[in-house]
Amino acid sequence: MTSPGIVVEGVRRAFGEIQAVRSVSLQAHAGRVTGLVGPNGSGKTTLLLMLASLLAPDAGSIRIDGVDPVSDPHAARALIGWMPDALGAWDSLTSRETLVVTGRLYGMPRAEASARAAVLLAEVGLTALADSPAKVLSRGQKQRLGLARALVHEPRVLLLDEPASGLDPQARIDLRVLLRRLAAEGRTILVSSHILSELEEVVDDAVFLVAGETVDAGRVEAAARRARPWRVRLDGVEASDALPQVAAALRLPLESVGVDRRDIVVEISSDADAVAALRELVAAGLAVVEFAAAQGSLERTFLDLGKGVPPHELATPPAPPTEPAAPAADGESTNDEGAKA
Repeated sequence: MTSPGIVVEGVRRAFGEIQAVRSVSLQAHAGRVTGLVGPNGSGKTTLLLMLASLLAPDAGSIRIDGVDPVSDPHAARALIGWMPDALGAWDSLTSRETLVVTGRLYGMPRAEASARAAVLLAEVGLTALADSPAKVLSRGQKQRLGLARALVHEPRVLLLDEPASGLDPQARIDLRVLLRRLAAEGRTILVSSHILSELEEVVDDAVFLVAGETVDAGRVEAAARRARPWRVRLDGVEASDALPQVAAALRLPLESVGVDRRDIVVEISSDADAVAALRELVAAGLAVVEFAAAQGSLERTFLDLGKGVPPHELATPPAPPTEPAAPAADGESTNDEGAKA
């Protein structure tokens, strides 16, 4: 197992009477992409802000490559590439200027910052918009610029909050390829996203947050083992006609097999059972053209975990009060989005 680039133990954070993060412990390892999964209001963004040294925890400890972001935020920020879920300020700057200024804030000479900006603009597909002000960029283009900004100083740890939001299909594919390459280079990557199908294709590990707490590994494992729906489609056969054929081949009562548009939906307990079911369908002479899980394992686990939580705990809590931004001084943390080198 690779060494953990992020270690969180017993972290809590409240905003007045609102307990945004109740008890979070996790590890994210170098060379791997870790997904941070949870419903709205589960504390994901608050946790990421604490990891980025922009918000101090009320209790618990955080280490970023061994550095405490509370006692030494500047050292932590030198290690961290932080991508919030919105680009933030600097709308009047061009894409190129945004990256050059960021590089300069991290102490790069102007020529080095300019060269790095050109490389990153090409990497995220924004070269054609290099000299356009950020305010004219679409949501997806701003997301790409936000990712480039997080990568300016070659950080060892990446904290990405909803990086795929607003991206078109090709840009999402490009993002997955880039994240896998960055992980292969030995970086620690923690990604928060509601697009679980996207996470499914890129993450190595997942941490689940519910009501401000990390879910016990045993509970996650139990949820992942529960039956999940699989889709079956037969060549040239309407779903209503295929339903009795599939049920008979799998020796299931008709009422346990469903129809969803063109597909038959069958609950299957495990991958081994899925292999056996496909074998039975083919042996029955059915022309199977589609046989696939209807939900990814992350999505299924996420939904199953939610079933055991009281509805009021899954609801999104009121937004925390806005704290006035103040410049960092003498190692103090701020809660603004702009990381200072």
